Amino acid sequence: MNGQIKELSMMQKIVTSDSVTLYWDKPENLPEGAVYQIVCNGKETGTTDKTHFTIDGLLAETEYTMEVRLLTGAVKEERACAASETLVIKTGRAKKRIDITKAPYSAVGDGQTMNTEAIQQAIDDCTETDAVYFPAGTFMTGALRLHSDMELYLEKDAVLQGTDRPEDYLPRIRSRFEGTEMECYSSLLNMGELDHESGYNCHNIVIRGKGTIASGGVTLAKRVIVSERERLKEYLASLGDKIKECESKDTIPGRVRPRLINISNSQNVIISGVTLKNGASWNVHMIYSDHVVTNDCTFYSEGVWNGDGWDPDSSTNCTIFGCTFFTEDDCVAIKSGKNPEGNIINRPSRGIRIFDCISSFGHGIIIGSEISGGIEDVRIWDCDVKSALCGIEIKGTKKRGGYVRNVHIRDCKAAKIMFHSVGYNDDGIPAKTPPVFENCTFENIEIGGEILEVDRTWSHDTAVILHGFEEPGYAAKNVVFRNITIVGRGKNIEQQFSLKNCEGITLENIRCL
Repeated sequence: MNGQIKELSMMQKIVTSDSVTLYWDKPENLPEGAVYQIVCNGKETGTTDKTHFTIDGLLAETEYTMEVRLLTGAVKEERACAASETLVIKTGRAKKRIDITKAPYSAVGDGQTMNTEAIQQAIDDCTETDAVYFPAGTFMTGALRLHSDMELYLEKDAVLQGTDRPEDYLPRIRSRFEGTEMECYSSLLNMGELDHESGYNCHNIVIRGKGTIASGGVTLAKRVIVSERERLKEYLASLGDKIKECESKDTIPGRVRPRLINISNSQNVIISGVTLKNGASWNVHMIYSDHVVTNDCTFYSEGVWNGDGWDPDSSTNCTIFGCTFFTEDDCVAIKSGKNPEGNIINRPSRGIRIFDCISSFGHGIIIGSEISGGIEDVRIWDCDVKSALCGIEIKGTKKRGGYVRNVHIRDCKAAKIMFHSVGYNDDGIPAKTPPVFENCTFENIEIGGEILEVDRTWSHDTAVILHGFEEPGYAAKNVVFRNITIVGRGKNIEQQFSLKNCEGITLENIRCL
């Protein structure tokens, strides 16, 4: 060990009536072979090499003493406790089930009957002592609106299925897409009211179970774009050549597409165990929100343009772990607004934790390109994004302003690493200065040396790209690459690193295999 581990930090918990999930930050200087021992009421419950653990089968409204011990040592029998954390946790009250298939709701899970009114009534009736319960079946619905102090529980083989008709996602609501506030279609699940000048107006929502939440995917997206293109026909024509600053002709009309789950000005939201599928654009989008935790979920959005998985946007203390992604776009994308509006609102994303997540298909873990409000204090560990188009990427255009700083990524596998200025998605009035890229570390990372293209073919690419901005004073600075292994690409390290407009860069123990 290079240093002594004194304590386990940021120990947090998800508590239900019959389970507790503990999760914590990964300690620095963790020795090889270290494991965590979980003790409940003096008895070992299990061990893990991950930084989260779930204890099931507990009694409701019962107090438990739980301890997480970090055990070190090469031999199991000789392991010593290097650090520990003890919590006294009381499980929650067993909630009354509001079964949506029972009277007075009588929803029908045949995959055809529209159940919007029935499900919304069950949601409206739900109190903090209840849970809206979805048994097995496919329940068709339009947009639904959640409220504070409630729970949705989806049984195994239950599907909450949004339609592919735009009219089922009305009325439009205030939201934010690609960094700009606007009127968008309602999402399938909606919580909170968007207001960048105020605090949180929705609290304490739980969405959990083993079921699926799905929406209309590609068909819904295309129908929205066709309708919006017609509505904005004169405006789009008036843009002339400025339309070329957008990614495509569908960029502007596509911004109003509904998300799968829209979380605005909300605090203490848990999404656990469910499958999240086929939003018409991003799947889980949190805006001006705090403490949104997503764990043990699977995301599917292949074929959906802008089909991001999990996007914290000017939000704080958001955590995702134990999730698997099959996405057409970013698996995770951290954002904070787009110039000039994002610079003025000036609400950063900070305190973001991403760990033990896997990209099976998608772009990977991304920060940007909307960074005008700033992004800081991001920690990523134990993630596998080898099967990705971008791997791990931090990006912004020179128009953005804002900053990315204090991002620390360790113990991951990635297709490649990019920390760079980009020229696309570059519409909007420029900020007064380019963004600041500084004080970031990439440590103990294995780079695959190949990227997974959208057509599922593999191709070679530069392993590490670090490009700051050309303007004086806006180089990428104080960035550390330590213990980086590039596999399958020969011995020429120089060809695997592309460094431009950067200063104070540390390259330590870099090797090609």
